[in-house]
Amino acid sequence: MKSLTIAAAMLFVAASAYAVKPALAATTDDVKWINQCVDDNKNEGAKKDVVLKYCTCMNNKMSDNETRSITQWEKTHKAEQAACSKAAGWK
Repeated sequence: MKSLTIAAAMLFVAASAYAVKPALAATTDDVKWINQCVDDNKNEGAKKDVVLKYCTCMNNKMSDNETRSITQWEKTHKAEQAACSKAAGWK
């Protein structure tokens, strides 16, 4: 019976590993782009935490191979901009 319990627990852990989306780790490059975005938007009327959430969201939607800044990229990606504005609580 003990081996059945252990097997069930191992199966649960294995299934959970596939069900959970991997956490996004911010690289040094990500931090640089996010900080630039925060600086670019500091006078737009939103609180700093809202701007940080927005910029982080936009960064996460961008390809790792993107060469444009978040501020440049958002101008051509209106759907992502709207989604991140909503997620950040930007009013």
